[in-house]
Amino acid sequence: MRAILYVILWIFSVVLLGLTAARIHYTTHLDPLDPLNDGQSFYDPIVAELLVCSILAIVWSPLVYVCTFMIPLLQNYLSALFWRSYGLLWCMIHMIHGRREYKFLSLVWHELLGLAILWLLWLVGAAVATSIWPNLPSFCSQYNACRVLTAMVAFSWLGWITVTALVVTTLLYATANSSWADPAHGHWTREGSNPRMSEYSQYSVHA
Repeated sequence: MRAILYVILWIFSVVLLGLTAARIHYTTHLDPLDPLNDGQSFYDPIVAELLVCSILAIVWSPLVYVCTFMIPLLQNYLSALFWRSYGLLWCMIHMIHGRREYKFLSLVWHELLGLAILWLLWLVGAAVATSIWPNLPSFCSQYNACRVLTAMVAFSWLGWITVTALVVTTLLYATANSSWADPAHGHWTREGSNPRMSEYSQYSVHA
C-alpha cells in the first residue's frame, strides 16, 4: 500500500512541477500588452513554494521507495538464490544490509519525519493557493493561464491528500508493530524471545 502511494505521489509531483513551472514562466515573461499586472512581469511566491514542494517530493518518493521496498526485496531474493552455493557473496550482502538498516532514512521514524515536513509544506501551499485563486473555473476557464492555475491548485490538494495517506498508513504500521525505531521496510518478524530479525536474517539462520 505504501509503495503504491509513493508512486502516486511521485506522479502528482511531476504534474505539479510542470504546472508551477508553466505559471512561473508565464508571469515572468509577460507581454507588455497583457492585462495581467499591467504587463509587468512578476512571480507568485506561493507558486514558487509549490514548485519546491513538488521537487522535494520527486526526490523523496523514489529515495524512500528504493531504500524501503526495493533493496530489501532484492536482498531477500539474492539471499535465497545464492546462500547455499555462494556463501561469501551472501556474507557481503548481509554486511551491506546491516549497515544500510541503521543509516538515515532506514528507520520508521526517519520516514515519518520526512513525511511530516512534506505534509506541512504541501498543506501551506495548497491552502494559500486556494485562498488566492478560489472558484477560478466559474469565471475564467476560457483562458489558458486560468486553467493552469486551476489544475495547479487541484494537484496541490491531491498531493497533500496522498502525503496524508502515507502519514496515516505509516503511523498505523509503526503503532501496530511497535516499530518506531525499526527498519522502515517492514520485513521483520518476532520469534520467541529472540530480538526482532529481518526476513533476510531469519532465512539465513534456518537455511
